[in-house]
Amino acid sequence: MSSRIRVVVAKPGLDGHDRGAKVVARALRDAGMEVIYTGLHQTPEQIVETAIQEDADAVGLSVLSGAHMTLFRKLIELLGERGADDIVVFGGGIIPEADIPELEKLGVAKIFTPGATTRSIVDWVRANVATAVA
Repeated sequence: MSSRIRVVVAKPGLDGHDRGAKVVARALRDAGMEVIYTGLHQTPEQIVETAIQEDADAVGLSVLSGAHMTLFRKLIELLGERGADDIVVFGGGIIPEADIPELEKLGVAKIFTPGATTRSIVDWVRANVATAVA
């Protein structure tokens, strides 16, 4: 069994801008993690299904559309319904600072705002997901 961290990187909703998600996916992959990028326009149901099928340790959502509260809430609810609430959920994008505490209450482990470096994201995933994998 692999001890490498497995991360699903996803772009939920109608947002069509995925450059940031691809940059993060590549940085995680370059850091030695297994990364599954789901592509654009994924529903929370599709993302959860992929995470379960791929035996993911974490799901990273990139949300630029303003629908972050709805999308993260639905994703976390679905993971719980499927008995997969041990999968670490993190994300980033255009998310107002004022919404971050509410997202954390929902169960989002970390939100990266614009300007976060790929190094900070890789380091956070290693520190916070690796412990769950070990």
